[in-house]
Amino acid sequence: MKIPTTLKHKPVIVSEDYDKIDGKWSNHSDAKGLSVGLAQWNDRGKLDISAKIWRYTGEKWSRQSEEIPLHRAIDLSIFVCRTMQYFREAYKYEKLYDENNPLIDRIPLHGGAMDVSVCTDNNMIDEDIKLFRDELAKEDEQLGQRLFRLGAILKEMGYC
Repeated sequence: MKIPTTLKHKPVIVSEDYDKIDGKWSNHSDAKGLSVGLAQWNDRGKLDISAKIWRYTGEKWSRQSEEIPLHRAIDLSIFVCRTMQYFREAYKYEKLYDENNPLIDRIPLHGGAMDVSVCTDNNMIDEDIKLFRDELAKEDEQLGQRLFRLGAILKEMGYC
């Protein structure tokens, strides 16, 4: 499916037919494409670039399509990778986390740090963390394949 070019986000680089490879939703996803381009929130004289996941309801392009600045897309990747890394060792804790210290990591970024913590404010955390771990394990092969590709690209770019 062709990504629209007449809407506010202006695609520059696209990946169409993303729904065919969208993880466990492959071939029945409403996420039809990915793009990077000029952000929809650009004001005259102020230009931002963004990534976008294009969702299609079957009749029209969805307002639930997500657009995020590129640095946030990378931050989200860092966050997901650190979460996955944590769950490789979480079995060491009876409840899959340290109740006295829910902080997993503090990742230095841009003069500050991104905290990664278990959400102990969730009153169902003891059940939800087990459900999350189980689903993460089910998706290990798909996620691993994508991380392998990401690692190879980062190496080609000289970041590893």
